[in-house]
Amino acid sequence: MAYKIPLFQLNFDEDEIQAVTNTIRSKWISTGPKCEELEQQFVEMFDVNYAISMSNCTDALHLACTLCEIKPGDEVLCPSLTFAASANCIRYVGATPVFCDIVGPEDINIDPADIERKITSKTKAIIVVHMAGFPADMDKIMSIAKKHNLKVIEDACHGPLSEYKGKKLGTIGDIGCFSFFSNKNISTGEGGMMITNNEVLAKRARLLRSHGMTTMSYQRAGGHATSYDVVDLGYNYRMDDIRASIGVVQMNKLQKDLDKRVEVRKWYDEKLKSVKGVIVPFTENKEFVSNYIMPIVLKESNVEKRDQVRDKLHAAGIQTSVHYPAIHRFSIYKDYKATLPQTDYVTDNEITLPMYASLTEEDITFIVETLDTILNG
Repeated sequence: MAYKIPLFQLNFDEDEIQAVTNTIRSKWISTGPKCEELEQQFVEMFDVNYAISMSNCTDALHLACTLCEIKPGDEVLCPSLTFAASANCIRYVGATPVFCDIVGPEDINIDPADIERKITSKTKAIIVVHMAGFPADMDKIMSIAKKHNLKVIEDACHGPLSEYKGKKLGTIGDIGCFSFFSNKNISTGEGGMMITNNEVLAKRARLLRSHGMTTMSYQRAGGHATSYDVVDLGYNYRMDDIRASIGVVQMNKLQKDLDKRVEVRKWYDEKLKSVKGVIVPFTENKEFVSNYIMPIVLKESNVEKRDQVRDKLHAAGIQTSVHYPAIHRFSIYKDYKATLPQTDYVTDNEITLPMYASLTEEDITFIVETLDTILNG
């Protein structure tokens, strides 16, 4: 059905079209100057030493696990309330994901207390997902990691330019990973980025993303090399210049887009205060964040009620989603037998409302009043 207010709206215009056209006319469309330009934008905007473009964020997470020397027999702590890739990447390297609970409906990020409870002699790393672009408690998490000598990988897919105490998300742990999937704040269709301040990790990441080759086609085409060696068992995780050219334009639009989302979030927060039966996560947050999505959690509810509310919103022309079906409930992870009461409640009762920069206050009023009518008559 065509929704009056869709969940997401792509922030594309003629600039993206022209960027793709120019790249095609340049006759260099694989990994090359546009990938380098996009990487440099990340270095400058995130105040980080190294940025490595990737074919997608799942590949970035996989390489992050590899770079952190996570191996079969190791355990990696991660949330279950996230997209499956945040846990799948652990299994790609033969390790075991250990699911941690979230703090609760008011803070749907990973709970540092549950992290500490689940550390064993096999624990090697923590994957932190900053839900909706709001920061997890990185002071506590980094303190735990230091105490137990654990690596920290930030899945910052939801949080480009989001901040935690003056630091950009993705720059606090050992490695940060970002997604450029079609509905993300930075959209190229598919694509991703890895950032780090560690030179050794960055050099190996560049090697592994391109088959373990010592030089790439762009370097050889420019006369900087005439041959190559393969020195590590790598992958084809390269981004191409067509997508990178879109990413460059998206990065130039990012700050303005995020500033507008902050305004949209304020409208939501103010109007949702009067709606009984709704919890709005992260209302206490004072940091600048990306506001990737707009989650709410129903009080004293269950999955059947939540789904009925969503159906009625859809019937009114308002598209919604769920972020996320909990990973530990998927068939492939049921044998892990995780006990996560807070995650279970939120995954059954969360509704993601529309969030994008071009939403008007009138749109938000319509959404909230419709929700209020459905819940409270």
